[in-house]
Amino acid sequence: GQGSQLRLRAIVTRGEIDQTVLEKRASLLRNDSVHGDFSGTVTADLKNSALIINGTTVNIISANNPEDIDYTIYGIDNALVIDNTGAFRDKEALSRHLASKGVDKVLLTAPGKGIPNIVHGVNQFENNPDEIDIFSAASCTTNAITPILKVMEDSFGVKSGHLETIHAYTNDQNLVDNFHKKYRRGRAAALNMVITETGAGSAVTKALPSFEGKLTSNAIRVPVPNGSLAILNLELEKETSIDGINAVIKKYALEGDLVEQIKYELSDELVSSDIIGSSAPAIYDSKATIIRSDGKNVILYIWYDNEYGYSHQVIRLAKYIAKVRRFTYY
Repeated sequence: GQGSQLRLRAIVTRGEIDQTVLEKRASLLRNDSVHGDFSGTVTADLKNSALIINGTTVNIISANNPEDIDYTIYGIDNALVIDNTGAFRDKEALSRHLASKGVDKVLLTAPGKGIPNIVHGVNQFENNPDEIDIFSAASCTTNAITPILKVMEDSFGVKSGHLETIHAYTNDQNLVDNFHKKYRRGRAAALNMVITETGAGSAVTKALPSFEGKLTSNAIRVPVPNGSLAILNLELEKETSIDGINAVIKKYALEGDLVEQIKYELSDELVSSDIIGSSAPAIYDSKATIIRSDGKNVILYIWYDNEYGYSHQVIRLAKYIAKVRRFTYY
């Protein structure tokens, strides 16, 4: 950070680290069933319990508790910890990372309680890294809909709305029918459409407070491994048209603070596999927009790569927190 570069220096995991563990982790990085092969080299360094990724040493650290780790013995100081364990979801739990030697900031890759939930491009400047130590990058769905909702609110005003996300199945679901703490998620993920809940509708208010109480939300998990679709049904304050909506969203996608967040899509043939690998968290399907005759009830279709697009948002936010210099080209 501090105007230099953002580099991966260590990965923390539970359990013993041996040659098998290192080789398996190296293999998972080299090969991806959805995104394809890693464009680089990955080798396991058993002697130093590390992976060598494109010539850079990334230490693999074993620990059961965050506060037990001394990062400085690995030459790591003033570090930003990116927590994607799912085990720590509030300020108190995430503060345990700050007790580790060498840690300066913490970024959670999920919605968090008692900490700023940030959608990069929308509200990062409202949260000063000089004054805050723990941040949340919200969820993939929140990152997909919030940029579009900001455009609609600023341009037309939003009275109310409903979010329905058609979401790729996740690791939380079962491969075959089995016990699960939530009834429907126990059914085979690759064979069923599964109705479940999403907190994305309420989470939007943490980035856009004007949406407090305006959105309801639900989710349907579907049998695809990646690539999701958010459907926004909105009641607007101002009357408009499909052309009017498209013109406004296109403008925001081409210039201003949301050029990295919104991709304006013109294709008539767009399907979920086409958006895999997109770095934008929100891909606006301009050909799918529906508007009622009153000009105030609109339905918008927002595609998103719930893995890759969200990961780019996490990195953008990490660079902001670490004060890495960034340039936007458009």
